[in-house]
Amino acid sequence: MAKPTLYPLVHSFFFFFFFFLVFLLPHYSLQLQPSQYQALMRIEQQLNFPQELTTWSENADFCNSEPTQILTIACYEDNITQLHVNGNYLFPKLSQDFSTPALFSNLAFLPNLKVLSLVSLGLKGPLPSQIGNLSFLEILNMSSNYFYGSIPLEISSLKNLQTLILDQNWFSGQVPYWLGSLQGLSVLSLRNNSLSGSFPDSLSNLVTLRTLVLSRNNLTGEVPNLDNLINLQVLDLENNNFGPQFPSLPKKLVSLVLKMNKFRSSVSDELNSCYQLQKLDVSLNQIIGPFSPSILSLPSLTYLDVGGNKFTGKLLKNTTCNAGLVFVNLSENHLTGDLPDCLVSNSENRSVVYGGNCFSRRYKGQNPYSFCHSEALAVRISPKKEDEKRPYGKAVLASSMVGGIVGTMALIGVAFVFVKKEFFKKNLNKVPRTKMILDKVSPADTLQLLKDARYISETMKLGALGIPPYRSFVLDQLKEATNNFDTVNLLGESSNGQLYKGRLTDGTLVAIRSLKVKKRQSIQTYTHQVELIAKLRHCHLVSAIGHCFECSQDNSTVSRIFLLFEYVPNGTLRNYISEEQIGQKFTWTQRIAAAIGVAKGIQFLHTGTVPGVYSNHLKITDILLDHDLRVKISKYNLPILGENKRLGLRGSKENFGPISSFEEKNDVYDFGVILLEIIVGRKITSENDVHVTKDIFWVSLNVDGVGRRSIVDPSVHKECSDESLKTLIELCIRCLSNEPVERPSVEDIIWNLQFAAQVQDSWHREPNSNQESPINQL
Repeated sequence: MAKPTLYPLVHSFFFFFFFFLVFLLPHYSLQLQPSQYQALMRIEQQLNFPQELTTWSENADFCNSEPTQILTIACYEDNITQLHVNGNYLFPKLSQDFSTPALFSNLAFLPNLKVLSLVSLGLKGPLPSQIGNLSFLEILNMSSNYFYGSIPLEISSLKNLQTLILDQNWFSGQVPYWLGSLQGLSVLSLRNNSLSGSFPDSLSNLVTLRTLVLSRNNLTGEVPNLDNLINLQVLDLENNNFGPQFPSLPKKLVSLVLKMNKFRSSVSDELNSCYQLQKLDVSLNQIIGPFSPSILSLPSLTYLDVGGNKFTGKLLKNTTCNAGLVFVNLSENHLTGDLPDCLVSNSENRSVVYGGNCFSRRYKGQNPYSFCHSEALAVRISPKKEDEKRPYGKAVLASSMVGGIVGTMALIGVAFVFVKKEFFKKNLNKVPRTKMILDKVSPADTLQLLKDARYISETMKLGALGIPPYRSFVLDQLKEATNNFDTVNLLGESSNGQLYKGRLTDGTLVAIRSLKVKKRQSIQTYTHQVELIAKLRHCHLVSAIGHCFECSQDNSTVSRIFLLFEYVPNGTLRNYISEEQIGQKFTWTQRIAAAIGVAKGIQFLHTGTVPGVYSNHLKITDILLDHDLRVKISKYNLPILGENKRLGLRGSKENFGPISSFEEKNDVYDFGVILLEIIVGRKITSENDVHVTKDIFWVSLNVDGVGRRSIVDPSVHKECSDESLKTLIELCIRCLSNEPVERPSVEDIIWNLQFAAQVQDSWHREPNSNQESPINQL
């Protein structure tokens, strides 16, 4: 009798047990192994994910989740194969107890990862050796973090690796020779680190390589023969110290950038066979020899920059060009003849820079013909030929005599230095200083200062990109750079001094600012102010590269200070926004990118040094554009520059409150005025213009998209999305608030601008999903 009643009980027990297993136990993730689910949860906690991603539940289906701007996960069967995490200013700061090795220990629980991308997360320290445990990795991207030390050897064990991107970190040491063992490598990018040493020969054996980027490091020596890289399409070695021989190159190049190196020999004729070449930039070297006009007619070429070299030769008006050329820079060379008609015609679609040559008088900004002719003769002189004719016996005799003389002079020199040193110690206080006295801060000390974390924040270290090392100069060097301060090189003049264009002996173009000293004091008095300027080095600032003190012959006090800055050649932002210069106006996408650059420059001024630099009184004419049309702020509020007075447009004084309380907001207001002009595309020259346009912006927020576009610069109103325009208008109104406390922070400004860029990008790509993003092109 008991058996019939027992069966339903047992059946019920198993039913509830199954219900418990299925519905009550944690569901880690559909088709995802528990260990990988738990690893993801630990990674979420470590990286302090933003609020929208902290809602992960135990039933989250990671493998089928929609990708976001911040996070993308991809799976195959029950394993995570791709993990992309992009901070992009949207991530909160990492916690104080964050451990990079612990993060990579958790990543080791995702052994089937093929793609790992951790970008802009603020990761610090050496890249952990645990990276070698992810043996299936094919793509590794660790860019825009704070990794330092050498690139870990464990990466060499990743035999499936096809893409390695470690851009914008602090990696030091040499480019590893073992990278040549990664035979499947297709993309190698180490841009903007502190790598030194030579170009590894082993890289020339990577026949699969398509992209090689080593720009903005401290690499030196010759570039090996790269003919074996038959698939190489992109080669970027910008801003190193490679040279002097021009490298031998493969034929399939699409983009070649050798800008700002020390190449001197003539350009290889192999370039004339690079029929796929679209971008060629060999500017700011010291390349000699004839310029080949046939380069202009390469069938795919759209961008050509050979400026700042010593190219010689005569151009003819009937020289042919590729119709697709958009930008040509021939400036600062030794070219003669006439500009080809093909460069002059169709100028509304092409930008051509040609000053500083010896073209015929019809062209502005040219040197006399004799200047280029004498330079060409100097290049052809070969003094070694005469020595080669001397008999061998005479050469041996001469060398022996010279050796004996040099040895004797060396002994005399050592004795002289010893006597002079002892004499100098006794008479140090008696001997007056010479007229030119070099700053006591040596270049080595100055560089150490730039690395000292007590003075400079991590933001500053990340920002000091692609700028020559800061050092001190003597007056004779500046005279040589400016042809004894010739008026031809005078760029501007004010009550505080003059601004000259100069070229240093290594070919670097500089802007030299001469400052009158109102009160003569010792060098030590001005050293601290010079150190402040030396700290301000960032990709969106016109950064200083050196200084020189001129001292009085009588009492050794400073009578004049020279500051050397980067030379920024492409005019002001206003030239590309509101000036009537046909063919130069920025697109809407370029305007957003320029605004982001200005905001990042302001952010660095506020946070890149301790204390920050505030109340900089910025105007749109203080924003310059470099060779790549990247914006650079040319004015900041430091006492030595004489710019600490209240000038330009700003909110009424009675609304500012104590200057110490709202210094950041002063620059936010100035940025709002710049953004105003960027949007409307006409000059804003008075406070009344600001108020009137601001009122129009308020009204535009309550109309439809067509009405809102009517206030935008007519040249771009058809290409801007309504959402990006509305975002910029709302941001501009907030920046121009009369109450400083209501103005946004600089970080808030950057976030909104990047959001506007993203929605504009999405809107631009909607008609054709295969179209390349204009943001990526920028």
